[in-house]
Amino acid sequence: MKKSQELRVLRVRRKIQLAMSKLAEALDSDRFEPNVFEIEQVSVTIPDLDPVFDGYRLVSVADIHLGQWLTVKRLEGVVGLINQQHPDLIAITGDFFSYELDRVAGNMIASLSKLRPHDASVAVLGNHDHLVGAEQVRSILRQSNVVDLSNDVYTVTRGGATLYIAGVDSVMLGKHRLDLVLEKLPPSGPAILLAHEPDFADISATTGRFSLQISGHSHGGQFVIPGMGALIRGSHCIKYPLGQYQVGDMVHYTNRGLGTNVFWVRINCPPEITIFTLKAAERS
Repeated sequence: MKKSQELRVLRVRRKIQLAMSKLAEALDSDRFEPNVFEIEQVSVTIPDLDPVFDGYRLVSVADIHLGQWLTVKRLEGVVGLINQQHPDLIAITGDFFSYELDRVAGNMIASLSKLRPHDASVAVLGNHDHLVGAEQVRSILRQSNVVDLSNDVYTVTRGGATLYIAGVDSVMLGKHRLDLVLEKLPPSGPAILLAHEPDFADISATTGRFSLQISGHSHGGQFVIPGMGALIRGSHCIKYPLGQYQVGDMVHYTNRGLGTNVFWVRINCPPEITIFTLKAAERS
């Protein structure tokens, strides 16, 4: 009984969101305005980073939710903004879609295929990506030349030096396998973790294996009240809803996301593109 009710709610949400999308397009209210998107600069010292990677630029975005407030026009504009940052690596931390995929799948492929990192574009899936069909989303990533890092590791090399970028699948839906990631990851060397859900930092930090975790999922709360912070905190984004935190020896960062889901509005919480500049520790 409960499952049938959830399916009915899901169908209603899909119909409402589709109607809103079509209305936005009909009113031409989906114009791309670059000043709406805030570019955050974050410098992170990675203790065991080889000096050859000093200044490495990792550009991260999250929560595209294509087909809702973030329309095809806006996504195309965002891709242009990302490329202007001259990224070495692009990381996308999940929720490419919300409730429907087929109508905008081709547009997603066309836009992501225009990303121009020096090394690679990598990603993990979010809870909504499983809702619309994880295998379809993975196929879209492959066609877009984006490496799916869900429970996997990608190695960046510079001469004989390495930088490991790892990722876990959706924690909220129990698809994460940190154990598999740790099996694939060498026991030493600089490592960064992508995880859609930010509160996973409490677990990943205990491994002592990652210098930085990058997440999304929360949309930064979408409504930020001075003195109160993020107003809306959902499952797995209660402790770390937006910005930078220190979790044990690991730096954790929650990106505010590009799109929106149920509420098509943000207050004191603009959509975000994050530029991480990696710094090698000074050697005595």
